[in-house]
Amino acid sequence: MKRPADTRPPFTDSEGLRATLHRLHSAGEQSWRDDPEAAELMRYTMDKYGALARKHRLEPEEAAVAAFEVMRTRAARDACDPWAVVTRAVQVTLIAEERANGLLCSTHQARRPQVSAHHDAERFSDRDVALIDYHPAFRDNLMTALADGLNEDNEPTNAFFALDDTVEVFIELGWPTEIARSGVEYICNRLGRSDNRQAAFEALRRDRHPLALLDIDQSAWLSMLRAVLGNQSSVRAKTNAGRGVLLLLLIGYDVDDVLDMPEIARTIVAAADALVPGASRV
Repeated sequence: MKRPADTRPPFTDSEGLRATLHRLHSAGEQSWRDDPEAAELMRYTMDKYGALARKHRLEPEEAAVAAFEVMRTRAARDACDPWAVVTRAVQVTLIAEERANGLLCSTHQARRPQVSAHHDAERFSDRDVALIDYHPAFRDNLMTALADGLNEDNEPTNAFFALDDTVEVFIELGWPTEIARSGVEYICNRLGRSDNRQAAFEALRRDRHPLALLDIDQSAWLSMLRAVLGNQSSVRAKTNAGRGVLLLLLIGYDVDDVLDMPEIARTIVAAADALVPGASRV
């Protein structure tokens, strides 16, 4: 019994594809438009790469276009395995097309690693929760870290003004200007990168760098932390000492109000009396 003749087109294997590509190349650019075998080859590529195209949310026709572009190159004609070259080129192009559609940019840009690393563009209306309510880009870390435990009626003032007023409180209670400003700014910098006041306090409490930076001892540094961020004891959480100077200024108190709070003033003054500028205590 004779086996049925193979009716597959010759270009379905690598040797046949190489022969077809060389013939089309020799016949000129017009051959890709008029040659019946070229049309059949494009239909074959749509079937061959259709599943791959759908995987990347694209149409089989787009895979055929990518295959057409690479088949016209010398790299495909002269490759040891032309179909392997075409398949890889189609895969890379489809990935870039998918990323370009998601990023709302050109395919050329989507091929660049520094661009493709970004997430797909999203509409504000695509989510049930507004983007501004949860995305870090819209979060004021300093204000959020300070606001833990506040009532809804509190209306914080600008955090930068509160920082300056905090420095003024320390200066009024005997701290040298440079030490007061450098210390408060150091604390606020860490606070802005923390989730809440307690996390910032614990990190700063173990931080040895400020002792050398400010030329103060551990007890003075802890006094500054407690005054600025508040005493972290649970029994003092709702007191003025528990809130700390920075939070009090943010929720509406002014400098004079804070200076009149004995529980805070005593802590700051006691530490100021122990400071000996110019003598390292690390």
